[in-house]
Amino acid sequence: MQSILDLTRYPLDQPESAAYRALVERCRSDLSSSGMFNLQGFMGPAPIAQTLAHVMPKFETEAFRHERQHNIYFKKSIPDVPEDSPLYTEFSTSNLTLCGDQVSETPLTQLYEWPPFFSFLADVMERPALYQMGDPLARLNVMAYEDGQGLNWHFDRSEFTTTLLLQAPEEGSRFLYRTDLRSADDPNYAGVERLVRGDDPDVQSLDVKAGTLNVFRGVNTPHCVTPAQGARARVVSVFTYFETPDVSFSDEDRLGFYGRTT
Repeated sequence: MQSILDLTRYPLDQPESAAYRALVERCRSDLSSSGMFNLQGFMGPAPIAQTLAHVMPKFETEAFRHERQHNIYFKKSIPDVPEDSPLYTEFSTSNLTLCGDQVSETPLTQLYEWPPFFSFLADVMERPALYQMGDPLARLNVMAYEDGQGLNWHFDRSEFTTTLLLQAPEEGSRFLYRTDLRSADDPNYAGVERLVRGDDPDVQSLDVKAGTLNVFRGVNTPHCVTPAQGARARVVSVFTYFETPDVSFSDEDRLGFYGRTT
């Protein structure tokens, strides 16, 4: 992985070293204080260029155009919430998606399948272990947001979300987030209502550079990406792991997210 990652700054291959332990502690601290951590320059320019050369033509011919109207929960029914609640406010999301089987010949797949990578993530998240998905479509996705496309406000279903930015657009595509708006014990519907109305003063913005690894607690931290502007698309990869092995999405989920089930 020396040719793919900056293992000098981020010694994932040396889990017994003091530098590794310091990195884990720094990432844990950032997660605790802001709900996320970022490792700039995690992947080098050459493997990023190699990946983009592979995926950009596929976005023109093979990608699934994912467009949907949704509320912040991606749910038609919210427990104990009346139908006229602002929590049902719908937003638009649009992007182009490539699945794991379409990007297998890239450094992204090498990274996804590299045990020290998901062992590092487990260490930071203080989990006994993390496992690759058994789902060949969902395990690793690469998404493009072209001019006018964006990812609107939502909570993630998985506790943590792991992304790597491959290309920033000319303008737009600001990552907006609200740290720990809810918890497992408190859905904080009043706070979520303020967010969807645009009245939350604690929303923060993050500008990420290509090559940055970003990990955030998306299950409690709602987030969105504002629409991209210009001819250059925002391109980001999403790595999905679980605490149990061989997890797969349902056929309904695959059809909704990828337009196919196999």
